[in-house]
Amino acid sequence: MTVYFDFDKYNLVDSAKQALEHNARVLKDNPNVIIKIEGHCDERGTVEYNLSLGEKRAKSAMDYINQLGVGAGRISIISYGKTRPADPRSNEEAWAKNRRCEFRIVSQ
Repeated sequence: MTVYFDFDKYNLVDSAKQALEHNARVLKDNPNVIIKIEGHCDERGTVEYNLSLGEKRAKSAMDYINQLGVGAGRISIISYGKTRPADPRSNEEAWAKNRRCEFRIVSQ
């Protein structure tokens, strides 16, 4: 699953919170699942800035899921900054797709 962010932001919009609430329910129903949240950015900004922003995005998603009762030990985060775009084009549509967090199952 993927949640999206506004430009240069890491706060969770309502649609992201709804998606994270769904993820939290799934994780509670499957207590052996461990996930990794990957933070991503669009191509604008420096490498260092985007790595930091991607980490903040992943952390905000993790913190919200933790607040919903999923243990912190079940979630890890990583930032890829702008190095793994979902859409390689250089326009607003592509940038919006690239400002995201993706969720990966590490183990079940």
